[in-house]
Amino acid sequence: MKPSNNIWIRRQQCPCGDWKCYIKYEGDDQTSASSQLGRSETTSTELVFTPYVGQIFKSDDDAFEYYSNFARKNGFSIRKARSTESQHLGIYRRDFVCYRSGFNQPRKKANVEHPRDRKSIRCGCDAKLYLTKEIVDGLAQWYVSQFSNVHNHELLEDDQVRLLPAYRKIQEADQERILLLSKAGFPINRIVKVLELEKGVQPGHFPFIEKDVRNFVRTCKKTVQENDALLTEKRENDTLELLEACKSVAERDPDFAYDYTTDENQKVENIAWLYGDSVRAYTLYGDVVTFDTTYRSITYGLLLGVWFGMDNHGKAILYGCVLLQDESSHSFTWALQTFVRFIKGRHPQTIITDMELALRDAIARELPNTKHVVCIWHILSKLSSWLSFPLGSRFEDFKAEFDLLCHEENVEDFEHQWNLLVARFELVTDKHMALLFSYRGFWSISYIRGSFLARTMAPEFSQSLHTFLKRILGGQTCLQASFEQIGLAATVGNQTRDGTPYMHIKTCLPIEEHARSVLTPYAFNVLQHEIVLSLQYAIQEMADGSYLVQHIKKMDGERFVNWMPEDEQIHCSCKEFEHSGILCRHSLRLLEVKNYFQLPERYFPLRWRRDQSLVPMDDQNAQSNNDECAQAFHALAEALLTESLISKERFNHVQREITGLLAEVRSMPVAEELSLNIPPNNVSET
Repeated sequence: MKPSNNIWIRRQQCPCGDWKCYIKYEGDDQTSASSQLGRSETTSTELVFTPYVGQIFKSDDDAFEYYSNFARKNGFSIRKARSTESQHLGIYRRDFVCYRSGFNQPRKKANVEHPRDRKSIRCGCDAKLYLTKEIVDGLAQWYVSQFSNVHNHELLEDDQVRLLPAYRKIQEADQERILLLSKAGFPINRIVKVLELEKGVQPGHFPFIEKDVRNFVRTCKKTVQENDALLTEKRENDTLELLEACKSVAERDPDFAYDYTTDENQKVENIAWLYGDSVRAYTLYGDVVTFDTTYRSITYGLLLGVWFGMDNHGKAILYGCVLLQDESSHSFTWALQTFVRFIKGRHPQTIITDMELALRDAIARELPNTKHVVCIWHILSKLSSWLSFPLGSRFEDFKAEFDLLCHEENVEDFEHQWNLLVARFELVTDKHMALLFSYRGFWSISYIRGSFLARTMAPEFSQSLHTFLKRILGGQTCLQASFEQIGLAATVGNQTRDGTPYMHIKTCLPIEEHARSVLTPYAFNVLQHEIVLSLQYAIQEMADGSYLVQHIKKMDGERFVNWMPEDEQIHCSCKEFEHSGILCRHSLRLLEVKNYFQLPERYFPLRWRRDQSLVPMDDQNAQSNNDECAQAFHALAEALLTESLISKERFNHVQREITGLLAEVRSMPVAEELSLNIPPNNVSET
């Protein structure tokens, strides 16, 4: 049950509170049995090359995996036979053979009245692959010295070969579910049926059989009984090592903060820490905070909470972490109190979390003035586990309608459409839909549209957070290793930024030119998209002084914009600026009609400005120089294109010269430092 290669796994408890309810997140790499089966069926049709004498592998493990895949697709399995070792080369020969190779040696029968006489599957098959190691240019490599694919037994079909012991594997996600059902008293045959129903797998089509489940449960129970004391001791030692690592970092970095609690036996219970760079980052971008609690340690049962923010380049900033013994309201309350103390009492404007009743109550108490939002992408990732089985073939239609429902901006329209949705798909009594509706004030756009989220709900940002967590937590074998990896990622994340790309002007509007000089490339690209779309809207002044903004082809709903020229305030009914800090296309259209050449300063929030970046000033100057160089180059390229299109002769000449120039530039050596001083563009029109 406890894989040695990683201690972290995504939580699979369902927020509905039912311990029997199982969550499998969409898009996760934690493959279920059904997905494994689908993959094996797919790969069985792929072209697999037969090994050959002289074939080179980087390692003997690579060769074994290659030969195992070949065997799987040809109806047999393999095992490792003998290996040969020398003093200078170490192991220099490996023998892999068919699982039916050789013969069983007769064993001395036990002194019992009716000894078991099992028939051996070994029949002296001569199929084999022998590897030999050699040193080439100081590097070790393995080559196939002998290969035979001649079998003296019948090869199995795909539906039979999958049942060989070498290919019967129980995946991590299924292991946790099996143990949970076993603890609840489910018999083995019932556990298998529950898994088949949950995953929609036909009976008998798992890549493991009932016997494997029985052996797994028996082994785990025995292991838990034998190692419970050792595991408790290891957990205590690892948490102490983590605490010592925090103390060591605090001695080197006075801005690093940590805190912990102990239980009645003075054992470390909860630990929280915040990185030194995070305090400065929080002063700039602490308006919106994401608290991710989707991972837990499968070795120790500890819950990991990670605090994230978003900088003005649209990138994630890791503030700090907390390890909690449980998911109680008391633990979450301590985590929130500690984080607020770390950041000098500055409460975030908005906090984004997963659905968690205890966390919701803790936030309501500790951050009463902070808007609590449940990430819609966490909800969408759970829909398949909740509803794909009860809805069956109708699930895709439901998902499409649910997505439209998520974008309803009016509360009355949202609740009306919700009632129609649950009635159409017969989900009125479904506990998960009832749970979602009770949380509607935390995730529905109609309820949170006026809350500032700084584009943290964009799908690309949510995916980047999940990818980031998988990268830093994958392959970690202990708490201290995870702590070091997270610390390294936090340092790199807070100090490294991509070079500023050249930002093209698309409309030639003065507003666009001005915004490019003020906003970061990320924020400017978002605003520029709105500027381009604003040209497709028409404006009509209403009797009450407001303005009706409509798409010329009715591709968007009507919006009402209020304009107060005395203090240059503009308010749109879509509330995009209140939501993301970037003006919407409807407001921009009105400003264009009012002949504004620059946006009012109030609509350039500090969090999206270039001058509010964590990048050092020297780096910003270098980026500014690169920006000027890019502009000069683009001006030359545009002039060259215009001149070359006048005649075919000109075009052919330019094409030949540019091709030769490109080849010449590519052949030039690359300098370690780039210092460009391009004079102003002197291209004159002819």
